[in-house]
Amino acid sequence: MRDFFIRHRVELVVDAGYDRIHTAPFLEAFESRIINVHPSLLPQFSGGMDAIEQALESGASQTGATVHVVTSELDAGPILLQEAVSIMEGETVETLRQKLHEAEYRILPAGIRLMEARLANSPLIR
Repeated sequence: MRDFFIRHRVELVVDAGYDRIHTAPFLEAFESRIINVHPSLLPQFSGGMDAIEQALESGASQTGATVHVVTSELDAGPILLQEAVSIMEGETVETLRQKLHEAEYRILPAGIRLMEARLANSPLIR
């Protein structure tokens, strides 16, 4: 994938629903040019595929969605945008997932625009 992206002069990688960890060579090739959307207010409920379940099990009154820059440390890169979502009494995984998806749909395009502006004002890394 890295070589394909390089050949096609990809400038920004957006991990939306991409539930895998990138290899070190991929991260190096696209350093500071990969963003991810995560279904929590990072750093809360980071590092796994069960953030929604963790939020419900914790008894938290809110969670949210985060767009962040991907680094070698899982879910720990610089945060670009966050949107809080209330957890209501009786909330289920399915209802909370829907609310989080709606928040993600709002903040991911804004995060992409932020990164586009950053990239437009600096030379490509590779």
